[in-house]
Amino acid sequence: MEVERKPINWLMAKAGSKSPKTRPFALADWWARQVFVMPAVLALLFLSIFPLLFSLYLSLSRFKFTRGGFDLEFIGLDNYKALLSGKEQSRFLGVLAPTTAVHWIILTAVIIALLLFFIRYLRRYLRDGRLSFSGVMGRLLFIICSAALAWVLLRTLTPGGRPGSLGVTLLYVFAGIVLQFILGLGLALLTVQDLKGRRFFRVVFLLPMMITPVGVAYMFRMITDTGKGPLVPIWLALGLADLSWVTNPWGARLAIILADTWQWTPFMFIVLLAALESQPVDVVEAATVDGATPWQIFRHITWPAILPISLTLLLIRMIEAFKIVDLPNVMTNGGPGTATESLTLHAFISWRAFDLGNSAALAYMLLFIVTFFALVFVHLIRQRAITRL
Repeated sequence: MEVERKPINWLMAKAGSKSPKTRPFALADWWARQVFVMPAVLALLFLSIFPLLFSLYLSLSRFKFTRGGFDLEFIGLDNYKALLSGKEQSRFLGVLAPTTAVHWIILTAVIIALLLFFIRYLRRYLRDGRLSFSGVMGRLLFIICSAALAWVLLRTLTPGGRPGSLGVTLLYVFAGIVLQFILGLGLALLTVQDLKGRRFFRVVFLLPMMITPVGVAYMFRMITDTGKGPLVPIWLALGLADLSWVTNPWGARLAIILADTWQWTPFMFIVLLAALESQPVDVVEAATVDGATPWQIFRHITWPAILPISLTLLLIRMIEAFKIVDLPNVMTNGGPGTATESLTLHAFISWRAFDLGNSAALAYMLLFIVTFFALVFVHLIRQRAITRL
């Protein structure tokens, strides 16, 4: 019996199934693929992977100017410790209010709800025989991070506390997304009706999205100026001429949320409009003939049809909203104090002050936070909502 010989050269193995006449052409084809793909791989490494690794090393170092150049001193996790428990804590996490019985009651309720969620997960997957180690560890990590985040938000958003750039960013993200989605869905439902001028308003509703964020910031900075802005007569009539938005922390945050909502609602509107117009008309007509009310049609037909697209839209917008920097930078410069400072603006100000290690640590903290919320949204919210359809 002949022993089958294995090719020694691994390049020849790529063309081993070819005949000797076609083998050179197969090798040339393999080399051609490598030559054409390699520039894209190198560009990806140079533009994405290398900066990511270098910024990680930078977040573990202290940047100092020296005679004739600069020096990077490796300091480990000191930059992250400064954000969580050091000199940057009040700016990143905020000022924590004194603990009260209300704080402990709310935190206990949150922990109980998280534990019930975990027990329900264990019972369901043990019954189906699909329990995995990664799933258990992921949900335990979710419980720990959610409880810690709830504790920080409770003590910084209640009287006596002050939210840091983390809490302010979460406020921008979730308050803005809720307003933008509700307004975008309402406008989309309005413009799919058989109304006069709906095509005109479809174009008008898209105009804010065509303006740069810096332009939107300067426009709302003028609008909210109660002393010399274009809306001074309105502020006078409402008795708000002496109100200063930029010196009141919550007023300044509200102004930024309104500006962000005005700019990004058209994005929600155009995607939801496309989703509404792509749903089957026959089902809606049949429900109307059967006597269904508009609310019943929306609840049982329209909403399930647009839910997958809506969840994907919310995920994309959430990731984008975490990077907000133009509006707080131009409208309030992060003020009063640091009341409207987002995580990205916080990192930018640290970078501008040549504190590159702290800036890189903030960027990675933002990366961890966005990844956490994105994974929670995809695996817990989106997956469960789609399986129920």
